[in-house]
Amino acid sequence: MKETFAPKRVRVLFNPKSGSSTQIGNVWRAIRDTWDTDGLDLGYYESKSPEDGKRKVGSALRDGVDTFIVVGGDGMVNSIGSALIDTDAALAVIPTGSGNGFARHFGIPLRPAEASKVLRQGQRQRIDVGFANGKPFFVTCGLAWDADLVKGFEASPVRGIMPYVFAGIQHLFTYEPQHFTLDMDGRTVELEKPLVLTVANLTQYGGGAKIAPDAQPDDGTLTMVAALQKDAFALALQVHRLFDGTLQKSPEIKSWTFQKCLVKRERDDQIDLDGELVEAGAKDVNIEVKPASLSVIIPAAPEPQRESWSVE
Repeated sequence: MKETFAPKRVRVLFNPKSGSSTQIGNVWRAIRDTWDTDGLDLGYYESKSPEDGKRKVGSALRDGVDTFIVVGGDGMVNSIGSALIDTDAALAVIPTGSGNGFARHFGIPLRPAEASKVLRQGQRQRIDVGFANGKPFFVTCGLAWDADLVKGFEASPVRGIMPYVFAGIQHLFTYEPQHFTLDMDGRTVELEKPLVLTVANLTQYGGGAKIAPDAQPDDGTLTMVAALQKDAFALALQVHRLFDGTLQKSPEIKSWTFQKCLVKRERDDQIDLDGELVEAGAKDVNIEVKPASLSVIIPAAPEPQRESWSVE
């Protein structure tokens, strides 16, 4: 359910490492021009680390702040949004990351001035949140090669879409697939060496790649998407389906919707939550959805996206 909102106390949190200096300067001008108005208490925080950002959010919540604007990518959206779960405060996102899966799903423009404007005129919506062994995610949770390739991306000094492509190619040859057993809402699925095993709350990986084109943020379910190692060649020939929204029409792609899933693995690998590698803490991963647990600000109407493949 969407509703209008009238913010009174707003805090902007930014990651100085996300985006170029020119981009950050454009963000400040955009926020000043659209949010710094009479009757609105506007302040700025630098998030020096995920823990620092969460502490500042906690303090601001106790002071009655009702809206938080995150200037950053999906990782920062995750860290700040985690502190807002089950509160009445709302999260708005001005994307300056590499993939921006959260922003792309909701049609938030990728240009700061446009994003700031449509969010100021936007609507509130409560969305579902996924949890993997108690750790929240808003966009996706990667459990197989889709998590492993993040290791290569993190090692790259260059940001943008192309490093994801190169990291994916490199780690496709080094990733060691394993057997998975999925217990989803009482049904059991055996997966022999999947390359892709992604849990999606929203449609996007980021960069325009739609891993779960039919995923909805407020239907009380998550989507599990799987592709097996034996189908890797056929999948490579259909990579365009990731970007045109027809991925689930591929016979090599399997998907299920669920509320609770126990993922059983052969080894305790790291998992990818919203583009950040984290320790799962065990071989088994308990995944579940908490419906309508986060309030977000989204455009009143979807905005067309301008895709860019340039390396930032």
